[in-house]
Amino acid sequence: MKAKQSILVTDDDLSHRTMLRTLLSGWGYAITEADDGGSAVEATRRQPFDLILMDIRMIKISGLAALSEIKAFNPSIPIVIMTAYASVETAVEALKKGAYDYLTKPLDFDELRLTLERAMDHSHLKEENRRLKESLGERFDRRNLIGRSIAMKRLLDTAAQVAPSEATVLITGESGTGKEMIAGLIHYNSLRKDRPFIKFNCAAITETLLESELFGHEKGAFTGANRRKEGKFRQADGGSLFLDEVSEMSLGMQVKILRVLQERELTRVGGEEVLQVDVRLIAATNRNLLKEIEAGRFREDLFYRLNVVTLHVPPLRERLEDIPLLAQEFLTRFAEKNHKAIQGFTPQAMDRLLRRPWPGNVRELMNAVERGVVLSPGEVLDETELSLLLPEQNGAAPPAARNIAGAEATSLEAVERETILRTLEAAGGNKSEAARRLGITRRTLHQKLRKYEMM
Repeated sequence: MKAKQSILVTDDDLSHRTMLRTLLSGWGYAITEADDGGSAVEATRRQPFDLILMDIRMIKISGLAALSEIKAFNPSIPIVIMTAYASVETAVEALKKGAYDYLTKPLDFDELRLTLERAMDHSHLKEENRRLKESLGERFDRRNLIGRSIAMKRLLDTAAQVAPSEATVLITGESGTGKEMIAGLIHYNSLRKDRPFIKFNCAAITETLLESELFGHEKGAFTGANRRKEGKFRQADGGSLFLDEVSEMSLGMQVKILRVLQERELTRVGGEEVLQVDVRLIAATNRNLLKEIEAGRFREDLFYRLNVVTLHVPPLRERLEDIPLLAQEFLTRFAEKNHKAIQGFTPQAMDRLLRRPWPGNVRELMNAVERGVVLSPGEVLDETELSLLLPEQNGAAPPAARNIAGAEATSLEAVERETILRTLEAAGGNKSEAARRLGITRRTLHQKLRKYEMM
């Protein structure tokens, strides 16, 4: 027979404690009681508990003080704090000290039951992930993520442990490092992998439409709302929602996101119906959220809700071993896309790639290789062609590059048009020779000449 899960109920209010004992026993839990924080600490030292449900305000030793002592003794015990003082300060302080979650009095019994179940599941998953780390590493589907550096191996090891859990994940890192890809790996290696994975960039839409995009709206909610629309949270129901650039949301929208995370429910814009949602949230930012909190631009309580597990994606300059692998992968991909016969890089070209600091990270490397493939007339990408594409490290681009591809504003079509024009001039107007140098057929060259109105 399976042993009951044990809960230590700590509250100096006898009537409230008695009510909880009756309620939780009816749900099948084994209950032990403590009438203050000191008694809870002593009880924890005497025997193990699966969870502690503790009031934050007690006369002798407060819940916060007891929380610190218990976590110092056994950091694995999930502790859920109860408070009648629903202030952000006490709730955030409890989360900082290691509380799993907090509930406000009078307790919502449905919310209490759901929180206890999630906390128990989270605790058991942590232990299971520890035991299964090696086998998870073997089974972890990296999909198309490329990297053999120590930094990436550490990141993937952590992602492999986190993915099967229900924990909220915060992914940090500079722009262009691949945070969205890491979010995808977490989803597709989770128990939700067969359910939707919805991606949303919080910086890509105006503040006035952000609430509608995330929560949906009713018909007639505002001008132009001619039908009901489901938001991203509902679209991701049962699956995962990836919120990129989460720091770009206003404080008002942050409050609404926090409410959804706490209560697992939302209301469409212009509606009254309360809708339940079951979504795993994965958030990402390229900003330092602690500094954003200090500046008053990000809510501290939301930060601790998001920051259950943090994954930091290292910049490309900190994983040089990955550059040759990434560069070759991008070259193969874009050579096939552009019908080129380019096979690789000269040693000098690869040396140039390795020496560049890559402020734009993987995205910048990918764009540079794509432009190089478009520009290169031969079977290998050499240093001369890369010199046209990559500014020097001091920021000054060679003169020839400034009108072709040294600036991000230049489109690939403009680069291709300029390359064809230069190659035709170098071939003395001989289209067959120009096509050979470009690594394309004469027919393809004619198609491109017509496309760019060059014939």
